[in-house]
Amino acid sequence: MIARMATNPIPQFPDGFLWGVSTSAHQIEGAADEREPSVWDAFTAEPGRVKDGSTAVVACDHYHRYPQDIALLSDLGVDAYRFSISWPRVRSGDLGFYDRLVDELLAAGVRPVPTLFHWDLPLALQEAGGWLERDTASRFAEYVSSVAERLGDRVKKWITINEPAEHTLLGHALGAHAPGKQLLFDALPSAHHQLLAHGLAVRALRAAGATDIGIANSHGPTWPASEEQADLEAAGFYDLLLNRLFADPLLLGEYPDGLNELMPGSSGEVESDLKVIAEPLDFYGINYYAPTRVGAPQGTEIEFGGLSMPAELPFSVREIEGVPTTDFGWPVVPEGLTELLTGFRDRYGDRLPPVVITENGCSYEGIDDQARIAYLDSHIRALHQAVEAGVDVRGYFVWSLLDNFEWAEGYARRFGLVHVDFETQERTPKASFRWLGELLRAQR
Repeated sequence: MIARMATNPIPQFPDGFLWGVSTSAHQIEGAADEREPSVWDAFTAEPGRVKDGSTAVVACDHYHRYPQDIALLSDLGVDAYRFSISWPRVRSGDLGFYDRLVDELLAAGVRPVPTLFHWDLPLALQEAGGWLERDTASRFAEYVSSVAERLGDRVKKWITINEPAEHTLLGHALGAHAPGKQLLFDALPSAHHQLLAHGLAVRALRAAGATDIGIANSHGPTWPASEEQADLEAAGFYDLLLNRLFADPLLLGEYPDGLNELMPGSSGEVESDLKVIAEPLDFYGINYYAPTRVGAPQGTEIEFGGLSMPAELPFSVREIEGVPTTDFGWPVVPEGLTELLTGFRDRYGDRLPPVVITENGCSYEGIDDQARIAYLDSHIRALHQAVEAGVDVRGYFVWSLLDNFEWAEGYARRFGLVHVDFETQERTPKASFRWLGELLRAQR
């Protein structure tokens, strides 16, 4: 297998730039019978929810095979490993697994970067109302305190919540992900409560002595389908919902105009919550995959990217023509990353803390995955262009280390740098793994 480098070497990033890879607990850990159930266990048990009918009961069996996976991280040569902590596992009294994981990562010279919530809400909390209930934010803060007390002497960099936008849209508005709610705009309280949970978690981590805290929000440029007024208005509203709804409260301490009244509680309560939500961050994590082309509603339900988009939405998502796509059908637009980052700098100015790209990756089949190499190469170059343009970017994490359980897609999508045979659990580094390792050595 040959990992082919581009003819022109990727430019050097600043000293201290953090290179890493990302995973999440539910997607790789397995050992589901050794913890409390989560919303995803209940969701995948319902026929038809996952396209290939699979579950994450075993997944990559990372819970039992983590020493092997840490050896892969060491071989790859990354600085850091972003993983998530399973809230259901912690509720089951098993923080010992994360103790062992953190200790072995540090022994291998890899910085642990845990995410405290990556969509696997304990089922018991969902049955009590889940993220539609304000109390879940308080329960999250209690859980974060217990984790920080146990791991805070060794973990220095923390991520509170992963992609509250997707968890709101896919899990609560459209029903494509757990917990499977189809509430459309009535899902917005789940967004507010996740943001409140983030702010309470920041306070809990600060109380435990943490000094390097961020969030992992998904963002991408929104491109109008045309210059027609209806398309411009639809694109503006989409950008409001998927980008500004989650960035403005964190960075500006306010919701975009017109959204405050859609949040739960009185206006005074929302204003009070925003002071918690806007707790200062040490870095702002961005998960980037692609821009979205948006136009006026088309009056009928449409299928896009595997999602059913109801006709009553005030926008419609359109295909970006003339660009390559991944095996998942996602457009490959590396210049969108530069556009996004410079746009964030321009919009938020000195309210934007240093940025870390907490996820960027693609789904392609095969072990000699030259398409993934081309994808990563182009996106890392686009990231460097943003750095040259003056954006303070401090790190880049590839999604993902391992092929894994890709949520409602099951095992049909492969995002890993390492191929996993889910029958035998054999790990095979792909060409992209070797390519990235060469890149990391060249950056040092």
